[in-house]
Amino acid sequence: MKRCVIFDLDGTLADTSGDLIAAANHCFAAMQIEERLDPLGDAGTAVRGGRAMLSLGLGRAGLLSEQTVDKWYPELLAAYDDAIDVHTHMYPGAVQAVEKLLSKGYALGVCTNKPEALAEKLLRSLGVRDLFGSMIGADTLATRKPDVAPYWAAVDHCGGRRDASLLVGDSETDRKTAANAGVPSILVTFAVGGEDVRPLNPESVIDHFDELHPEIMRLIG
Repeated sequence: MKRCVIFDLDGTLADTSGDLIAAANHCFAAMQIEERLDPLGDAGTAVRGGRAMLSLGLGRAGLLSEQTVDKWYPELLAAYDDAIDVHTHMYPGAVQAVEKLLSKGYALGVCTNKPEALAEKLLRSLGVRDLFGSMIGADTLATRKPDVAPYWAAVDHCGGRRDASLLVGDSETDRKTAANAGVPSILVTFAVGGEDVRPLNPESVIDHFDELHPEIMRLIG
């Protein structure tokens, strides 16, 4: 069993906000309403998922209801599936940092609240799926983050040691997941609104992937 690092996907490994917002705007166009999300100004909502984006746009248009969000959520997922990697890119230094961890013998995995099929497709499109020994999505198990079951599944499936693992993420959900599991968390600041992670008091905050390996060494060796 190896020391283990589990990564969140959206807002941590890759900036997916542009393609997520495009999928939401596709839905608003299909609804024949004028509201559109802004790729820059609304990027923080994008990393919270499809329902959050639909709720934001519908709320601005005065049309928000749970039923409408439920109705259009499958359409958003389909639109996102059709154009999942038009604007998406790995964050600077991400691939190099992951490759370095592999070369040092760490077990690596992904634990995301993106649906599993979409996460698998995106990681393969970005050319990085083979860097990770596990990939647990929102619907892989019956629960999702911040429940600990997906995190432990990601650790176990990549051959990691539970007692020498940590989570790298970008959100309060990731912070809570790590806390619930009793493991350290490293939160990144380079996603939109990234400085908001500092008051969450994770065990570490990094501003660039160049800083990742020393912090992992400090926290789990």
